[in-house]
Amino acid sequence: MRLPDPGEAVKVRGVTLEVSTPALLFPAISLLFLSFTNRFLHLSALIRQLHKDWLEKKDDLLRAQIDNLRRRLTLIRAMQLFGAFSLFLCVVSMVSVIAGMQHLAVPSFTVALLLMGCSLACLCYEVWISGGALRILLNAVEEERR
Repeated sequence: MRLPDPGEAVKVRGVTLEVSTPALLFPAISLLFLSFTNRFLHLSALIRQLHKDWLEKKDDLLRAQIDNLRRRLTLIRAMQLFGAFSLFLCVVSMVSVIAGMQHLAVPSFTVALLLMGCSLACLCYEVWISGGALRILLNAVEEERR
């Protein structure tokens, strides 16, 4: 079995895949992981502070904020997992291209792209609900005005 050159194009079902194609996701995944980690660390610190405040005051407003942040942390963990599996499948795809296993390269890269899409979908939803904690505070202010 002849191994293709790293820059050689490979065709599977009409799709041309070079080893550099899956490699294009590496910088994007790295930047996303940095963003996800920063979000996670920020939310962790915020939850610790809110938990401390809740233990002192037992305020329902604080509890609602903590619940919102719990949902966001769950989404961030999902984003990280989808991104990690996506990166792993990019590596599998690149190794498959180099090894001449085209039947594995294209599907693994396709799944890697789908997982990256799932990660980004979780990010969009997390951004959407990130305003939830602020809405809780704004609603509380409106309630006190009445």
